[in-house]
Amino acid sequence: MSLTINPSDLSVQRLKEFAEGNETFQKTYFRKNEAQLLKLAKEGQNPKTLFIGCSDSRVIPDLIVQSNPGDLFVIRNVGNFVAPYKPDEDFHSTAAGIEYAVNVLGVSEIIICGHSHCGAIESLYKTTCDTSMVHTAKWLTLGEKAKSMALIALGDNAPKDNLLRTTEQLSIITQIENLLTYPYVKKLVDSDKLFIHGWYYDIETGTIDYYDPDSYQFRPLSDLAE
Repeated sequence: MSLTINPSDLSVQRLKEFAEGNETFQKTYFRKNEAQLLKLAKEGQNPKTLFIGCSDSRVIPDLIVQSNPGDLFVIRNVGNFVAPYKPDEDFHSTAAGIEYAVNVLGVSEIIICGHSHCGAIESLYKTTCDTSMVHTAKWLTLGEKAKSMALIALGDNAPKDNLLRTTEQLSIITQIENLLTYPYVKKLVDSDKLFIHGWYYDIETGTIDYYDPDSYQFRPLSDLAE
């Protein structure tokens, strides 16, 4: 099978920009942190945290928490969703990442991070859907429980922004519930060897709130640093 790609002028220009960016990376960040990066290359990764976030280009896990290479094992998908445990032999990208992070890497923390102005959550409230996007349509059903909960809590006539922000936060909680259907995750959580956190990132302010299960509320993550 032959594969022929003829990039447009615009595509070539973008590739040049990426190439220039990589050169800058090599000359600055890589050179400054070369010893640490080479150590990771030789000794392998040993992250303590699995970060499950949205694929949204505005949400960059390492940037928003200023972590270093090797700190986070990152899974990103549309809507930062977690499908319930399903032990079959089909293709399950997010489940495979969770399985590897927990059972092979031995992470001790899992963060499910949602964010404001999430396109996946907004899509839940659109009446029309492109029927050709079969995978997206199926995947978005993982947000329906949060939508139903938000509508019950706020009502159909609630301001759209309030409804969306509430659904975004409730979705984080429902994805945690789905994560706990994974037997090996539940076992480690019950034995206090694995801890799950729900985070909400506000892309307009850069702040992160965490879900406090004792108060059933999202509170500023900065409070924990005091």
